[in-house]
Amino acid sequence: MSITAAVVLALDLLGTFVFALNGALTAIRSARLDVVGVITLGMITAVGGGVIRDVLIGDLPPLTFRSWPHLTVALIAATLAAVLGHQARRLHRPILVLDAAGLALFAVTGASRAYEADLGVLPCLLLGVVTAVGGGVIRDVLVQQVPTVLHSELYAIPALLAAAIVIIGAEFDVGGPVVPVVAALICFGIRIAALRWKWNAPGPRMPGPRTAT
Repeated sequence: MSITAAVVLALDLLGTFVFALNGALTAIRSARLDVVGVITLGMITAVGGGVIRDVLIGDLPPLTFRSWPHLTVALIAATLAAVLGHQARRLHRPILVLDAAGLALFAVTGASRAYEADLGVLPCLLLGVVTAVGGGVIRDVLVQQVPTVLHSELYAIPALLAAAIVIIGAEFDVGGPVVPVVAALICFGIRIAALRWKWNAPGPRMPGPRTAT
């Protein structure tokens, strides 16, 4: 395994861990599920985006079900969150930070795996975003919330930027294992800044009220 591949794998497992925590904590705070529901939602949040990506690529069975570390890491993280569930009232900020971390890590690993499948630049970018937001969308739908990607401050755009950095680095063979780490940090930083200062993507221009004549 090359150094770059090892870094991508490490980021993938870290993303699995933080998204499992995020999903489980969301289940505790927003849906008040029992321990089985908490662990289930955590694991689905962690592996959902990767499973969607692998199905679209045609890499079957998905990596999650061929490689034991992913499910194991997701199970450990979700169980840890379930054990710490008594702190649910204090979890709003940690949930947002974990979501930003998972978004950044999965945008990088999703784009990298799509590139390894010899897809074009645009499909790699799209699959990077799908990997990053897929688990969160499933999480929000299951707890009957509007998916974060549809309404929150800059969400998909930082993921798209991180995926683009990874693809550019791979296309021009520059940066090596540093590129995915830098891309993840940039995505994470933009997402946290968007939460802090309420940055939003521009919306459609709405017509103003008609003036009576």
